[in-house]
Amino acid sequence: MTINSRLLTVVFGVYALIFSGCDDALVYEQNLPVQGETWDAAAPFTFAVDVTDTISRCNFYLNVRHADNYPFSNLFVFMNTRFPNGKFARDTIELMLQNQEGKWTGSGLGDIWDNQIMFKRGLRFPLKGTYIFKVEQAMRIPELPMIMEMGLRIEKEIKN
Repeated sequence: MTINSRLLTVVFGVYALIFSGCDDALVYEQNLPVQGETWDAAAPFTFAVDVTDTISRCNFYLNVRHADNYPFSNLFVFMNTRFPNGKFARDTIELMLQNQEGKWTGSGLGDIWDNQIMFKRGLRFPLKGTYIFKVEQAMRIPELPMIMEMGLRIEKEIKN
């Protein structure tokens, strides 16, 4: 990781801490670093979410931080969910990181891009308990370069 990348990570972390304290809708958010900025297909990210509210509707997001020289316009992932009762579900999700004109989406600072992409809207958790979400890269190459962080955010849906 370069000095610029480290500085940006620290700045982003401080920014996230400052503003996450004001977020009443936040149910869960965690971002995890990718070792060596290369995401191994055999190294999923695991997020454990304790759920007590089965009434509120929630929106689900994947947070992706990548370098400017990421070689693809999208990112396919498998989302494996283990419910508190032991049942499993698996989704394939395509995250678009570039628009049709070939420009990176999300917010960029230098050569680093942050995306928060909704993949489920308005869902209720059916059961109280701990949900385990595993995110695997599904890009058909064993080592995916230039992905720096992967995260999961769940927030209550706020109706205006």
